[in-house]
This record gives sequence, C-alpha cells and structure tokens, in this order.
Amino acid sequence: MLKTTKFDIYKHLKTEKDIKEYLEVVFENYSDEPDFITDALGVAAKARGMLKTAQETGLSRVGLYRSLTKGGDPKISTVSKVAHTLGYRLALVPLR
Repeated sequence: MLKTTKFDIYKHLKTEKDIKEYLEVVFENYSDEPDFITDALGVAAKARGMLKTAQETGLSRVGLYRSLTKGGDPKISTVSKVAHTLGYRLALVPLR
C-alpha cells in the first residue's frame, strides 16, 4: 500500500516574500471564497509564527488557530488584525 504524508504549505513559506506571494495568489484567485481566504491567513500566520501573530494582534493563539481555518468563521475584526500583521488591510472593491 502506498503511504502518503500530509502536505503543509506553511512549512514551505520560509520568508516574508514567500508568504506575500502565497497570499497574493490566494487573494487574486479566491477572493470570492471567504473560507479559503481565512484559511490562507491562518497558513500565513502559522508560517510566520502563530505566537508572534497572537502577540501582535492581542488575540489568543488558540483562538487564532480555531478561527483561521476553513469553517472557522472569524470575526471581521480578527481578519482585519491578522491581515494588518501580515502587511495588508481590508478593502471593499466595486465589482465593476
């Protein structure tokens, strides 16, 4: 039987540039999928250090792990704070 291992993208995001490029691809291609966006923010936060992200946002590390996954349904304030620590801000853009 073939054995596989779980692929964790965060382990491959080693620099701030890697994280930024990952997030830009996600934002460009999945902007209409909130679960994918929050999961990607969680991946990025995990890559740079969830404890560091928690300290910078003033939120709990456990709470971030719980809310920044697919189906986590975080508050918009959580998404905004995490995005800010990653060098982004939330913005509404007209559809056309």
